[in-house]
Amino acid sequence: MDKESQYKKLAKELVKKMTIAEKISQMRYDSPAIERLNIPSYNWWNEALHGVARSGNATVFPQPIAMAASFNEKLLKDVGIAISDEARAKYNEFKSIDSTQIYQGLTFWSPNINIFRDPRWGRGHETYGEDPLLTSKLACSFINGMQGNGKYRKVDTTLKHFLAHSGPEKGRHGFNSIVSEKDLYETYLFAFKYCIENSDPSAVMGAYNAINGEPCCASPTYLKKLLLEDLNFKGYVVSDCGAICDITDFHNMSDNYAQSAAKAVNNGCDLNCGKAYHHLVSAVAANLVSEEKITECVEKLFTARFRLGLFDDECEFNKIDYSVVDSKKHQDLNLQVARESIVLLKNDNILPLDSNKKIAVIGPIADSKEVLLGNYNGTPSHYTTILKGIQNYCKTTRYARGSKVFEESNPEWEEMPLNEAILAAKNSDITILALGLTPQLEGEEGDAFNSDMAGDKIDLNWQKCQRELYNEIIKVSDNVILVNVSGSCIDLSKPKKDCKAIIQCFYPGAEGGIALSDIIFGKVSPSGRLPISFYEKIEDLPPFEDYSMENRTYKYFKGNCVYNFGDGLTYNKISEEYLDKDTVKLINKGKYDINYSLLKFRHIPNKKLVAFKKIFLEANSETIVKIEDEI
Repeated sequence: MDKESQYKKLAKELVKKMTIAEKISQMRYDSPAIERLNIPSYNWWNEALHGVARSGNATVFPQPIAMAASFNEKLLKDVGIAISDEARAKYNEFKSIDSTQIYQGLTFWSPNINIFRDPRWGRGHETYGEDPLLTSKLACSFINGMQGNGKYRKVDTTLKHFLAHSGPEKGRHGFNSIVSEKDLYETYLFAFKYCIENSDPSAVMGAYNAINGEPCCASPTYLKKLLLEDLNFKGYVVSDCGAICDITDFHNMSDNYAQSAAKAVNNGCDLNCGKAYHHLVSAVAANLVSEEKITECVEKLFTARFRLGLFDDECEFNKIDYSVVDSKKHQDLNLQVARESIVLLKNDNILPLDSNKKIAVIGPIADSKEVLLGNYNGTPSHYTTILKGIQNYCKTTRYARGSKVFEESNPEWEEMPLNEAILAAKNSDITILALGLTPQLEGEEGDAFNSDMAGDKIDLNWQKCQRELYNEIIKVSDNVILVNVSGSCIDLSKPKKDCKAIIQCFYPGAEGGIALSDIIFGKVSPSGRLPISFYEKIEDLPPFEDYSMENRTYKYFKGNCVYNFGDGLTYNKISEEYLDKDTVKLINKGKYDINYSLLKFRHIPNKKLVAFKKIFLEANSETIVKIEDEI
C-alpha cells in the first residue's frame, strides 16, 4: 500500500469513530479537540506569503511580486524550503508548550496565484504578476520547496483564490466576475491547472466572489465539476474567511447560513474559515446535506493531518531546531532574492555610483520599515532600510524626509519637511529620491487606510504630497536617481524624461536596503525584470469591474506602456543571438558576473511568454542555451 493510501485508511478508521456533531466540528478552521479519541485541537489558518507570517520572528523575504521579478524558479524553491524549515521549527516549539493556535500550525494559505490583471487591485503585490506561465512555474517551485518529498508532507500549501479573483476589494463579498471561456482557460484557470498537474498542492481556497453567477465556494460548475472532476484535484478545499456566509448576506443566493453551508459542502468545500459551518448540524437535520457527504469531507481533512505526520511523534520534521528561524543562512538567501528582485529601468550612465560623491537621500519611503515587509509578513530580527543601506556605503549622506507618505496637509504646528529636502538636494552632487506606495495605500480590504477604495488604487500616481516633493527636487537637482517602491505600477512617464536613472524596487524584504545599495554602488549588477506592465494612466484600461482580458496586460494591451513586461537593464551589455528557434547564444560583454533572465516570446496571435530560464553568466563570457516552448 502506498503512503497516500495508508493516510486515507488511517483517516477513514478514525473518522468512523466520530459522531456527526464531532465530524462537523472538524470542518471548522478552528477545529476543537475530541478528547475521547485523543485528537488535539488544530487551527488550520496560517499564512506564508513570503515567510512565516503573523507568528513572531521569521525571515521576511521580498513580497511575491518582487520575487517574480527575479524570473528564477530555483530561487523560489529555495525560499519555499527555508520558509517550511522555519514553519516546522516554530510548530515544534509551540507544540512543546502544548499551544498551537492561529498562525502556529502547518497548513499555509499560500501562494496567491491570481493574475494581476489590473493595476488598481490592492492585493496585486501578493501575486507573481500578470503572466500565467510565470505565475505557474514560480508557484510550482515555491510549492515543491514548501511541501517537500519525504515520508510526510513538510507543510501544506493552498492555491488561492479560486476563481477569477483580482478586485475590486470594495464589494468583493458580493462581486460577480463575468468571464468568457477563452479568458477562463487562457488566463484565470491556467495557473491553477498547471500547479495541480505539476506540484500536487494540498489545498485550494475558494474566493469571495461569484463567477458567472455562481459563488466560488459553492459553485457546481467551477468548484465541483471543473476543479474536482475535470482537473481531478484530490486535495481539500477551504473557503476564504466569511465567504460562505457571503452567499446569504451579499450574493443573496440562499435564505440562511444553513442553506449556504449545505451548498458549499455539496459542491466540494471541505473546510470553512468563518462561522457558516456552525450551522451544518441544522443543515443535516433538514436533509440539506447528507452525513455521507460530511464524512467524505472530514476524511479528506484527516488524510491531510496524517500526511503531515501530526499524529506521529517520530515524524522526521520534529527534529528541526528553532535555530533555523531567521538564521544567517536564510538571511543570506533573502539578500540574494532581494538583489534579483530589483529592476533597473533607466540608466543614463550615472549608475553605479561612486561612494565619494556628495549624496542626498530624500523621500518618505527612504527610511521606512513598512515598505520592506509588505503584507502577510513576519517580524525580522533585524532589517535595513533604503537609507541605512546607502549610509553603509556613503557615511556623509544627507537625508531629508521631504514629505509624508500620504497625508496631504499639516497642522500649522507640525514639521514642514519640504524645504529641508530642497536644501539637501541643492547641496549634493547626486539625489536619490525614494518615493512610492506602502501596504497602507495598496492592500486588502480592511488593511489599507484608504477606506473609500478598500485598499485598491484610484489612479497610477503617487500621493499629492509626494508629487509636490518630486517636482521641487527636479527643479534643483540635475542628477536624480528615482527609487520607486511599490507593489504595483506607477505612472513613470515624467520621471522617464526627468531622471538620470530609475529603479523599481518592489517591497524587497528585510534585506532590501542592503540589496538596493549593493546595486546602486556596483557591488552587483541589477538583473530583475518587470513581471507586470507599467501603464501611463488608468484611462487607457477598461473599467476595473470588467473581467474581460481585452486590452489588459502585455498580452492584450493595445496602447503603449511606459515600461513593458520583461523590461530590465543590467550593468553589462548582454546580447541574445538565436541560432535556431530553441537555441540561443548569450554573450556577456561586461565586468559583472550575472544571473540573467532569458525570456522567450511568441507573437501568434498575441505576444505571450512561452519559456524563460535563469542563466548564470560569468563576466566577459558566452554560452549556448536550449530554451524550448512550454506552452
